[in-house]
Amino acid sequence: MNTLLKKYLILTLILLLVFMPNLSLAETEEPISPEDSIPTEFAKGEVVEIISQEYNKDYGAGLLFDYQEVKVKITSGPFKGEIITIENTTTGNPAYDIWVSEGDKVLLILEILAGGIFNGYIADFQRDTYIYVLIVLFILLLILIGAKQGLKSVFTLGLTVLVIAKGMLPLLFAGYNPVLLALLTGIIVTTFTLFIIGGVSKKTVAAVLGTAGGLLVSAFIAIFIGKLANLQGLSGEEAQMLLYIPQNVEFDFQGLLFAGIIIGALGAVMDVSMSIASALEEINAVATDISLKKLMKSGMNVGKDIMGTMSNTLILAYTGTSIPLFLLFMAYEQPFIKLINMEFLAVEFVRAISGTIGLILAIPITTVIAAFLMYKKT
Repeated sequence: MNTLLKKYLILTLILLLVFMPNLSLAETEEPISPEDSIPTEFAKGEVVEIISQEYNKDYGAGLLFDYQEVKVKITSGPFKGEIITIENTTTGNPAYDIWVSEGDKVLLILEILAGGIFNGYIADFQRDTYIYVLIVLFILLLILIGAKQGLKSVFTLGLTVLVIAKGMLPLLFAGYNPVLLALLTGIIVTTFTLFIIGGVSKKTVAAVLGTAGGLLVSAFIAIFIGKLANLQGLSGEEAQMLLYIPQNVEFDFQGLLFAGIIIGALGAVMDVSMSIASALEEINAVATDISLKKLMKSGMNVGKDIMGTMSNTLILAYTGTSIPLFLLFMAYEQPFIKLINMEFLAVEFVRAISGTIGLILAIPITTVIAAFLMYKKT
């Protein structure tokens, strides 16, 4: 293993250690309720026995719920090894109900009183192990298949997480301008990513400038159309929940919407710009006597092929997240004039189309810049 590879491996391991979720097996919630509230802890557990279960149990007033009494062994934290009995009742809402079987691994909320467990509840199923396995598999495949470039990809991915988690998000929470933060984050991520992957070269400079141009276009279109259409940024459930957080931060919800559009388009625009810049570098290296006009034409031809698939990629990505929404529209057979004027549907259109337009215009921007940088006069 050469020195450069070792350097990237060390940097990658440092990033993973710093930014992977805390693997401690118990977390204590900081109390945000009144002083007399009971402190709680999260812990992992495993269902070891179903003591009893009853369907359609009558709780009075016509309320019928399914009920379980189960024994759960705590498998993490200071109470590891203890077995507690938990009453598990459904609410009639499948989105929140948790119905367990023997052997299921669950996440528990434990109420702590006088140094012992006062009560316990099943909060959710354990999913973290499978997520960690998936992350490790992803990293291993990147390194095994991509070798040095794959290792660089892991490093740049960690760097992206660092910039967003430790830079953009805290500044957003502090009330800074979301659009400017998103643009700055996009440019920082693009610059470091492309220079690490592609090295210091004309190709990389062209790709960075092309990405920046595409992002600016996406931002301008999203803001311009969003303001004309009176998009408030409050159509999503998560945005509405931010209105009631205990920190009482006054967010610019419209700005958060535009910032999300910019960050959402970043990866695709960066990919397109780098692909075109790389293709032009190869063409220019092989055809040493090619004219500037032909070099630009070649870049546009490459860009057209990329545009056809990448624009579909963005549209399909946004459509994929909205399938339940579309099915809901079909179920209630709402008139088109009502649907097209709903804010949450308008937001999805603006998000998908503005990002795709930024991607499309990144093609000529990158092509022109790369051609001028790489063209050699004979």
